[in-house]
Amino acid sequence: MTPSYLELRQRTQSRDRSLRDKVMTLEEAAAHVHDGDHVALGGSVASRTSFAMLWSLIRARKKDLTFSRSIVSTEGDLIFASGISRHILTSWFSQGIVWGVSRVMRHYTENKLARFEEWSHMSIGLRYRAGAMGVPFLPMRSMMGSDVAGLLDNLHEMNCPFTGEKILLVPALNPDVALIHVQRCDPYGNAQFDGLTFMDFDLAMAANRVIITAERIISNDQIRRLPDRTKIPFFTVDAVVEVPYGCAPHECFGVYEPFYSHMDYYAELTRSDPEAGAAEYLNRFYYEPASWTEYLDRIGLDQLLEASRRGVSIYDD
Repeated sequence: MTPSYLELRQRTQSRDRSLRDKVMTLEEAAAHVHDGDHVALGGSVASRTSFAMLWSLIRARKKDLTFSRSIVSTEGDLIFASGISRHILTSWFSQGIVWGVSRVMRHYTENKLARFEEWSHMSIGLRYRAGAMGVPFLPMRSMMGSDVAGLLDNLHEMNCPFTGEKILLVPALNPDVALIHVQRCDPYGNAQFDGLTFMDFDLAMAANRVIITAERIISNDQIRRLPDRTKIPFFTVDAVVEVPYGCAPHECFGVYEPFYSHMDYYAELTRSDPEAGAAEYLNRFYYEPASWTEYLDRIGLDQLLEASRRGVSIYDD
């Protein structure tokens, strides 16, 4: 039975908000994710995807997870193919503009092996926002009259008490856990990121537990020098993990661009046989490597250096 919204908010309010060192390993952070949890992913498409935490969850053989994200890319393939989840809630699920529709997603959804629950992009953002605000729903106009709305059960229409016009109500989304990757974070969980923020601030405020993976951990003194860059405050965070190249093969703005050659390799691997191709990829890059460093080694130093060169070049005059 789904708990009441008041119960969900009480769980969030009971979190330990003390200022303490939260640095741990990927494996220790994965213990904060329990079988059956709803896990929200920060970033969007191929940007700031917390692949390091997904790598750890897949290796830990988590079960029955539900995932949500604003826009899902190749990470969704691996979530389905690994078996850690059979349900992803998002507004778009594919490999990307370059590689086209995900064959892995089509295999699992068309054969009813997994569920792709589609909402509009705006509605997902407002659901996270409602969860962050502590209200049970928010009104919107998006999706009214669309086929997307007709496929969803938990939507309601009402007449606006001020104008009398019909509006759509979307329920708050309060994930059990949010996985968010940032460029830098202090040991307490004060997280700073550059580039587009996507829905990450709302995710951190709406989720009951938050795991931050960071390209680097810096001191609180350094964080305080640029307080306006701190988008996620320490009191929302439960775990901090330093993971260089934690988004590989996706991008981390200003640090590295997507690993295009590697993503080409994955797309080709799953082209003819999505299930077998994804299984081969998981074995080689997820189950066989003993550490994240070994995972990166399998991607290749040349690709890391090339992605870094392109990522840093955006700051060049």
